[in-house]
Amino acid sequence: MPPSELPQNDDRLLVLHALRCGGYSGLARVAAATGLDESEVESELIDLAVDGHVTRLGGEFGGWGLTEAGRAADAERIGHEMDSAGARPVVASAYERFMVLNPELLDLCTAWQLRPADGVTTINDHSDPAYDARVLGRFIELHDRVVPICAELAAALPRFARYPIRLASALDRAREGELEYVADSIASYHAVWAELHEDLLATLGIPRW
Repeated sequence: MPPSELPQNDDRLLVLHALRCGGYSGLARVAAATGLDESEVESELIDLAVDGHVTRLGGEFGGWGLTEAGRAADAERIGHEMDSAGARPVVASAYERFMVLNPELLDLCTAWQLRPADGVTTINDHSDPAYDARVLGRFIELHDRVVPICAELAAALPRFARYPIRLASALDRAREGELEYVADSIASYHAVWAELHEDLLATLGIPRW
């Protein structure tokens, strides 16, 4: 489908791409990713479903997701968006810098979920506030290094501006005691980071595997 035939509603395109990066999602997750109200998200999803671009699965692990036609439409849309903005060099550079940080994020998530105790690595039950504070401090340091990357991306493609907001929100909630916002929630720092990673891959057309 050529770009001229894609839906021209900017909100609809944001919703479509949020599902591309986050996978099957409920209204709240798509709203967080796009910055839209849940009622607006639902309206756009209904229209996208009519167009055959999304489908909805029921059940505990269901939600809204892309069809093959929706995935193809999104790929066409983001390719056209990047070419129109001349953003490929910026996104490619940001991706390289992000990938330098990505192993550190994975190591920090492991450190959050496991911790040494008497010379043995055990599941972190979060009974040691000092240990958790040290790991959270390292997350904050990492966050300070990814924010400039996100800022450069957002200057080239505004849809990337949501990521530092969502990452900072997850860190703030974790520091306030909602520990699931580090790595154990669909709105966690790790989950949002994974969406950013997927967005970079999708935008550059790089296969994940």
